[in-house]
Amino acid sequence: MEGVDADGLLEDYTPGDFYFGTSRRTILGSGPQRTFTDADVVALSEHVSAELATGSGSLAVGVLPFDTTDTPGHIVVPETVRVAGPARPVERKTVGAPSAVRAVPEPVRHVEAVARAIKILRDGGLRKVVLARALDLEFDFEVPARAILNNLAKDKAGAYTYAAGLPSGRTLIGATPELLLSRVGGQVISHPHAGSMPRSADPVTDRENADALAASRKDHIEHAVLTEAIVETMRPFCRSLDVPREPSLVSTPTMWHLGTVVTGELADRDVTALRLAAALHPTPAICGTPTEAARQLVGELEPFDRGYYAGAVGWMNAEGDGEWAVSIRCAEVDSRSLRLYAGGGIVPASDPKAELDETSAKFQTFLRAMGLEL
Repeated sequence: MEGVDADGLLEDYTPGDFYFGTSRRTILGSGPQRTFTDADVVALSEHVSAELATGSGSLAVGVLPFDTTDTPGHIVVPETVRVAGPARPVERKTVGAPSAVRAVPEPVRHVEAVARAIKILRDGGLRKVVLARALDLEFDFEVPARAILNNLAKDKAGAYTYAAGLPSGRTLIGATPELLLSRVGGQVISHPHAGSMPRSADPVTDRENADALAASRKDHIEHAVLTEAIVETMRPFCRSLDVPREPSLVSTPTMWHLGTVVTGELADRDVTALRLAAALHPTPAICGTPTEAARQLVGELEPFDRGYYAGAVGWMNAEGDGEWAVSIRCAEVDSRSLRLYAGGGIVPASDPKAELDETSAKFQTFLRAMGLEL
């Protein structure tokens, strides 16, 4: 594992590489030495652990899909891994404007889908469902993936800036605020986010939005559903858990969120970061609860396959340590097009128009990195 300048790693990134940047480190993995794909994420984690145990590579990196019952996880042991400190790019890079933009579905259709979901929730059987929409952007030139990644890092758009090659040959690029799971030795941490309000350039309005989120009963209910699910999933793996009684405000350049840091001590150190990520994913933050009923409703109400949006992206080493972030605030990038995703949690107290506005605000993370206002 070779240490280099973090900004140099950004410059060296090419589509197909794995890039993962945080406030502590930057990882760039290049060239697939071994590739593992499996829709059974538990089996996938076991195959990857066995491969790393042979000493064939220092890290395994990759993505898990939203629907782990249908789409395979994609994990790579890179030929080359380089690690550096946090990236601090000095200049923004030009991306260029799209030649066409199409909303999927149209905004009015998303509002209708949210209204249908609220009725189903109020009729009983579900506590929460997460509905997303997409923007399809087409270009008359090759999409400059490195420039987008550079700008996301410069904007500090999320705690985790990432790019990962997909089995289709496309690339998943994004900047997410949300940690699904990290493991260092016997300590495990999850930092779930649920409940959102947009940021504002006006300091007074921005503070009002933060205070409104902190006081919102609807958002606290949504967050409690998520935290309860995380804790109950982690409990069998941990000898002890520390769970704050109240969530905290978390900010990104475009959004306020409610977040709770859940910390645990592993009962069995043979349980790896990828195995824990497989157990936790998908959380109510990106699917809903109960999981299977919510996932079925997502399939009925969303007019697209999420693929690796609202999945997980991260890495694991031979000791089983690693970090896996929730793959939101992202786009799936092809040579001359990209599909950008944004979603929101729906509970019985949700308002359809407000949910549409929330997705529009979340799109801004990626659109800002492209220099666009849509």
